[in-house]
Amino acid sequence: MIELLTANTPNGKKISIMLEETNLKYKVTKVNINKDEQFKPDFIKLSPFRKIPVIIDHDNNQSLFESGAILIYLSEKSGKFYDKNERTAINQWLMGQMAYVGPMLGQHHQFHHYNPGKSKFGESRYFKISEKIYKELDERLAVSQYLAGKNYTIADIATFPWIARHEWHDIGLKKFLNLTRWYEEISKRDAVKKGYDLLKKGEEIPKA
Repeated sequence: MIELLTANTPNGKKISIMLEETNLKYKVTKVNINKDEQFKPDFIKLSPFRKIPVIIDHDNNQSLFESGAILIYLSEKSGKFYDKNERTAINQWLMGQMAYVGPMLGQHHQFHHYNPGKSKFGESRYFKISEKIYKELDERLAVSQYLAGKNYTIADIATFPWIARHEWHDIGLKKFLNLTRWYEEISKRDAVKKGYDLLKKGEEIPKA
């Protein structure tokens, strides 16, 4: 059984979506990052960077931090969404999400959504970068059904929850037809719907 220690964030939702997609038995242990629970000594032992999500695989007493590493682990455990013949392409798009898409959209959230008016420079900088990310993803999806190719993979699972916050971004998802097509297609997956509702409170995926 997998224990998922997390908060209700895009990085947390990556893992709950993956667990639903793979049908692995799991439970969620909420980490209240607004009350600094990620800084408790027991959590730091599992996550030295004080970040969610973390998983504990109680089948073999294995714990992992960092959402990309967790996705790879769950793929290898389940044999899904990480085909060995496609791993070079999958890794490129997964690492792109980890190093670029998530961090930059996360900064956009901080300046544009949480703290508007505090830094004109920050708001402008990260809005432009986020708009560029939408454009680049759209260009990729104009020539590929999914990010890494013709198959749905952990690269898509990693990226989707960040685009699901498109209402926060105020960029206009519908202006990007290929990205919208990809987003709507993934939104229809039953496992994605279940995993997106991480805390089981009836949270629905935002419409495009």
